[in-house]
Amino acid sequence: MLTLEQVRSRSAARLAGLHPVIERAARLLIDRCYAEGVPIVITQGLRTIAEQNALYAQGRSKPGAIVTNARGGYSYHNFGLAVDFALLLQDGRQVSWDRRRDGDGDRTADWTEVVRQAKALGFEWGGDWSGFKDYPHLQMDFGLATADLRAGKEPPRSRVEAAEKRLNQMEEEADELSQAERQELANLRTEVGELRSRIEALAKNRDVLKQDVEEQGRIIVKVQEQANRLEEQSSLKAVPDWAKPAVQAAVKAGWIDTPEDGSYDFYRFLKVLHSAGLLPPSGKEGK
Repeated sequence: MLTLEQVRSRSAARLAGLHPVIERAARLLIDRCYAEGVPIVITQGLRTIAEQNALYAQGRSKPGAIVTNARGGYSYHNFGLAVDFALLLQDGRQVSWDRRRDGDGDRTADWTEVVRQAKALGFEWGGDWSGFKDYPHLQMDFGLATADLRAGKEPPRSRVEAAEKRLNQMEEEADELSQAERQELANLRTEVGELRSRIEALAKNRDVLKQDVEEQGRIIVKVQEQANRLEEQSSLKAVPDWAKPAVQAAVKAGWIDTPEDGSYDFYRFLKVLHSAGLLPPSGKEGK
């Protein structure tokens, strides 16, 4: 399992040049997501005007998909007020932008957990935008438009202090857990995920067993119905028409005194005897 230091090191270079509050919030985001069992990496931080224009050209004048609607100077990345993130996989190298992935097995998408933590830290999420959705994007604008920033305005001190106060509170909460406790918590989350997987497998096996039992039950019902039919055939309430001459001859010969409630096989046996002439004829022929 990746250590917190390993996860932190993957993002270190991309935190350079960010506004101090954004950098601090991004570091806290990495730590808090790790404690939730969701390692992340910051994939973009400060972006130059030239880099922004090159990114804007993608999907327009250059190959690739459109990933931004902001030209150079029109993105909060250009002023160190935004970051992009991705999920860091367990090999410590590969990343994922799969918003449905549940790597920690807690039945909540990892992406959703990261966004929840980011919003708690004061970030605005690009996935909430009504127009172009930028799902990896997080920013703090401090009440300024990019036009204000292009004009050289700095984030108001009051808003910066409010953001710092929020981060102080979040850090105090984080300090309540030691590094060892955070690691233990992360391990427990992994174990919970494994247990959930086992429970799901057992539930699936239980469903298969239930189907087998139900099928065996249906077979038993069919066998019982067949046995009932055979039993009905073995004890007939009335003498079949085809057996009546033979039964009458057997009664006349004194072989039987109660012709009713005989079995199918019994009546067939009398029929054979009668046909073979081993019983006296019935009816008028017997008089």
